[in-house]
Amino acid sequence: MLTTQSISILEMATKGGWIMIVLLLLSILALYIFGKKWWVIAQASKIDKDFMKDIKDYLLDGKIKSAKTLCGKFDSPIARMIETGIARIGKPLSDIQTAVDNVGNAEIARLEKGLPYLATIAGGAPMLGFLGTVTGMVKAFFNMANAGNNIDISLLSGGIYEAMITTVGGLIVGIIAYFAYNFLTAKVSDVVFKMENATIEFMDLLSEQPQINSENE
Repeated sequence: MLTTQSISILEMATKGGWIMIVLLLLSILALYIFGKKWWVIAQASKIDKDFMKDIKDYLLDGKIKSAKTLCGKFDSPIARMIETGIARIGKPLSDIQTAVDNVGNAEIARLEKGLPYLATIAGGAPMLGFLGTVTGMVKAFFNMANAGNNIDISLLSGGIYEAMITTVGGLIVGIIAYFAYNFLTAKVSDVVFKMENATIEFMDLLSEQPQINSENE
């Protein structure tokens, strides 16, 4: 009677050698970066849908301090950009635009911080897996050469296991990191789009209503 044997994922992973440990650490790092950046980006995109409308109403009424107070209630890039612009009301529009753009660039850099590491993992993990494939096959052929005429499949199994399992492990980690990176990049692009729209709306307001740029509450 034939008996079937099964192997757990953990047992399979241990046959991949030291490279599987590196891949495990990379997967943990990728999950940490993804979770942290997802939270930061999600918080950055939170702002009241009537924020710009309220800012416009305050500025048209000459309530500069009230507009600043409203900006301070939101921990978001858009609010910080608009607050910077409001703080410079009275200066030339070009100076206001430059100040707002500088804040926007700093906010974008903050949102994108850490994403290159995720991209590196996405590209590096499959390469590590391929390295494990090469070292595993070298080990298999080394065992075969030392066996002489007494070649036993068990002599080759360790190297072949390492070769195949590290390839699978590297691809899994790389694919997960790749999708995570593109997901976060898309989320950052959404936030940047909202920031650009808010900047345009704010600067258009100052251009169309020049009296605002000379008002103080």
